[in-house]
Amino acid sequence: MYSEKLDRLYIGQTQDLDRRLREHHEGVSFYTKRTDDWCLIHTEEYDTRAEAIKREKQLKSSRGRAFLWQKIEGGC
Repeated sequence: MYSEKLDRLYIGQTQDLDRRLREHHEGVSFYTKRTDDWCLIHTEEYDTRAEAIKREKQLKSSRGRAFLWQKIEGGC
């Protein structure tokens, strides 16, 4: 997710995307409650939680963040 107000990314994984997005927009999440303009820029699905966590770590690397910033350039 991306916040234009903060110019920041939030990278995470969940088993229930709809529930997690709702929590972010309702201010339940500590990191994302600072603003309400978060938009979803990228999703991926995996068969196991271990695969999802591995990919989350990759996206949090400098190469992964560069990949996500390229997606933001087109607008949110």
